[in-house]
Amino acid sequence: MSENKDPHVAGSGDIGDSGVGEVKFVYDFTEGNKDLKDLLGGKGANLAEMTNLGLPVPPGFTITTEACKTYLDSGEEPAALRDEVGTHLQALEASMGKKLGQADDPLLVSVRSGAKFSMPGMMDTVLNIGLSDKSVQGLARQAGDDRFAWDSYRRLIQMFGKTVLGVDGELFEDALEAAKVAKKVSVDTELEAADLKKLVTKFKRIVKTEAGRDFPQDPREQMDLAIHAVFDSWNTDRAKLYRRQERIPHDLGTAVNVCSMVFGNLGPDSGTGVAFTRDPASGHQGVYGDYLQNAQGEDVVAGIRNTVALAELESIDKKSYDQLMQIMETLENHYKDLCDIEFTIERGQLWMLQTRVGKRTAGAAFRIATQLVDQGLIDEAEALQRVTGAQLAQLMFPRFDDQAKVEQIGRGIAASPGAAVGKAVFDSYTAIKWSRSGEKVILIRRETNPDDLDGMIAAEGILTSRGGKTSHAAVVARGMGKTCVCGAEELEVDTKRRRMTAPGGVVIEEGDVVSIDGSTGKVYLGEVPVVPSPVVEYFEGRMHAGADDADELVAAVHRIMAYADRVRRLRVRANADNAEDALRARRFGAQGIGLCRTEHMFLGDRRELVERLILADTDAEREESLKELLPLQKRDFIELFEAMDGLPVTIRLLDPPLHEFLPDVTELSVRVALAESRGDANENDLRLLQAVHRLHEQNPMLGLRGVRLGLVIPGLFTMQVRAIAEAAAERRNAKGDPRAEVMIPLVGTVQELEIVRDEADRVIAEVQETTGTELKLAIGTMIELPRAALTAGQIAEAAEFFSFGTNDLTQTVWGFSRDDVEASFFTAYLEKGIFGVSPFETIDRDGVGSLVRSAAKAGRATRPDLKLGVCGEHGGDPESVHFFHEVGLDYVSCSPFRIPVARLEAGRAASTSKGSDHR
Repeated sequence: MSENKDPHVAGSGDIGDSGVGEVKFVYDFTEGNKDLKDLLGGKGANLAEMTNLGLPVPPGFTITTEACKTYLDSGEEPAALRDEVGTHLQALEASMGKKLGQADDPLLVSVRSGAKFSMPGMMDTVLNIGLSDKSVQGLARQAGDDRFAWDSYRRLIQMFGKTVLGVDGELFEDALEAAKVAKKVSVDTELEAADLKKLVTKFKRIVKTEAGRDFPQDPREQMDLAIHAVFDSWNTDRAKLYRRQERIPHDLGTAVNVCSMVFGNLGPDSGTGVAFTRDPASGHQGVYGDYLQNAQGEDVVAGIRNTVALAELESIDKKSYDQLMQIMETLENHYKDLCDIEFTIERGQLWMLQTRVGKRTAGAAFRIATQLVDQGLIDEAEALQRVTGAQLAQLMFPRFDDQAKVEQIGRGIAASPGAAVGKAVFDSYTAIKWSRSGEKVILIRRETNPDDLDGMIAAEGILTSRGGKTSHAAVVARGMGKTCVCGAEELEVDTKRRRMTAPGGVVIEEGDVVSIDGSTGKVYLGEVPVVPSPVVEYFEGRMHAGADDADELVAAVHRIMAYADRVRRLRVRANADNAEDALRARRFGAQGIGLCRTEHMFLGDRRELVERLILADTDAEREESLKELLPLQKRDFIELFEAMDGLPVTIRLLDPPLHEFLPDVTELSVRVALAESRGDANENDLRLLQAVHRLHEQNPMLGLRGVRLGLVIPGLFTMQVRAIAEAAAERRNAKGDPRAEVMIPLVGTVQELEIVRDEADRVIAEVQETTGTELKLAIGTMIELPRAALTAGQIAEAAEFFSFGTNDLTQTVWGFSRDDVEASFFTAYLEKGIFGVSPFETIDRDGVGSLVRSAAKAGRATRPDLKLGVCGEHGGDPESVHFFHEVGLDYVSCSPFRIPVARLEAGRAASTSKGSDHR
């Protein structure tokens, strides 16, 4: 038999007359494995893997992502799918000894989504498929429990009505709530069989009224419609929003898992739960999870009833608990990672419904990675792949000051760490609206559901009064890195009246400021001050690894960062314009300055000197202004060379249009007009106003700036180069090691660079002769125009280094102004899927990236030792860092606080390119 079969082509190797193998759309759980996630989705692949391991998985089968993509592309399921499903259903019925929905002893199944990447709560699930007016009677007799049967039936109608038929879920919830009120009970488990039977009748009426059809009684129709609904749920607004947020491709599709039902709602000896092999919030080993007796399916993650801690299962059902602990150990050792597990206990029998590598907080990710190294389950290279720069950035956010005076109003479960402060809002619409107006908000709900996703994204943090660490709010918040406190039962949330009541009668109205601590679960009234995170203190050199929890985290970060620094090829520099930023950057691990923007040195008390330079009518006046600026510039550079002694400092000559150094035209016009009306007009103001009008440009970003200034304003660049050279000479004579690099901005043609370079070389030679000091100042350019990128081979003849200015290069390649478009149409472009992410946030590989790649190649073809770097903020973006590694740049440069992120990602990029096995 052939060794190279395509796993989703039936009989590949046994080709039919057509010469093409028949595509296989359905796999039994016994046929797959964890490596088939592209085809079977994460859930299906892992169900197959657990089946292979001999764990107690209910029998079932998986419909592939290929079937989903065909359905979504054409609007129809593949022609062979119905028959394939029928064949696997017959096999399932044979193994179970019962038929789907038969009247006397019905087989019931769940129909669940399962994409390659976990999308918790974003897509649809329908449980108890196969129940009907007839089979519910048989289920009751089979189970010996009328209440259980009618509870299962009302759940089916409710889920099917909302998910498949599009009925407003609130109608079912309101009917259920009315039934509880009529019975004078607080939870649905206290409703009896007769109550539930009435509820079923009411639910069916709701379906008939709202959907315009009866609830289907044919079990196969139920299953087929549910499968289509799961396919359709791939393209719901919430699913698309989640994928954009998590950068999951939109063309993957979802698999569908059809699994024989096991029941956790059969009484106190049954239940359902979610378990983690380690704490997803902290990473600590132990027994973590939630369990809910007499419950089914989504009850735990939906947070509609408060659970008990998983550890309590030991006293409730020790046999199942011990078996679960053993399975958890098996799974963690097999997957070599934190596992997230869903299980059901049916009258003392444990069943495994799902496992996956679990989402975790940033701190947990670093702790778990190093723990697994210490246990010998993974090596350092794999540990590096288990964490991300985005997670490291989260760890650098501030935390609440534990010395501050606070008013604690409640406490819940610490579901996702962080310190979040904002105005209380009670629905997603308000969260989005206020957030877009610049307000920071905390989204407060009884429990969240998938429809709250956009509000959760907009909020600084999430607070719920129900649910635990495995609730929807907790799982999604951890995945997004949002602060979250769940299950704060003592807080009474009234979403209709838009208020929350705390013990003691404290009322928080919408708009009141609250603070939530996702590390402790504490909730405070008002704004609590924050202090730097221990990770920032570590990078600043003010904290070292010790014994407490924060120090344990710092120790984990230290170990992984040390390995990343050992393996990375890319060097990391800082964007810094003064000695203070340079020193901070050096503490954070910067290996030089990749961008010093000299225009920032011309502001403040020097603005008057710049104004005089611009207003100069004669060469003498201009030279006098430049002469006064020279020592100030020299002092700036001496301070930078002292801070970065022994490391390269790339100094960009003046780049922005000159009008930016003059007063605002409107403000100045008003001032002049008022002065003229009083008869005391200021001559300098009049000259300033004339200069503002003279220098005004319709599009200043494409006007007189950068190298064009140096060519048009005599002496400007000469003064700056002289200041750099004299500062370097003075520092070298003081036994320092200055490594200055002069960068010419906005070059579009090699002739521009050659003219400026000739003058710079003359000045440097003059300073060398005057000071008697040998200087080695590299001269290069910023590649930020498409023409520069396209003629890089020519430009490299006059440049010793290129620094890609990807902010401006993105603007000029795309043809839009960042300041204007981000506020106008970027949101619409992201929502419509035109952008997966802003091209200013992550480099556009296909457009801007292709220019960077070709320019790097052409530049080095001309000058093999050409040094290549990037100094736009893309230099600190995790995904972009990987691209720059692939292209072969020598360094990235970013803001000081992004340096650790860039160092980590540079290490991950190098480790990946060496073929490290990573998830």
